Amino acid sequence: MNQMERDFRPDGLADVEYLDGEYRVVKSGAFVLCAVTGTRVPLDALRYWSVDLQEAYASPAIALKRFEEAGLTPK
Repeated sequence: MNQMERDFRPDGLADVEYLDGEYRVVKSGAFVLCAVTGTRVPLDALRYWSVDLQEAYASPAIALKRFEEAGLTPK
């Protein structure tokens, strides 16, 4: 990469507000952390989160486990 070829993608941890069906990036970054595992989840791969808990998850199984722990699933 030379001086004229800059990479304008943000680096680091993003600050995200999780909404119904979408999220809003409050502070730009490349990834968020899974609330359960601590795994980096790139923003372009972010599919699972909780609006109530304002947390991101790396997979649907992890999200379900967290929802059960928090009592957010029907019994």
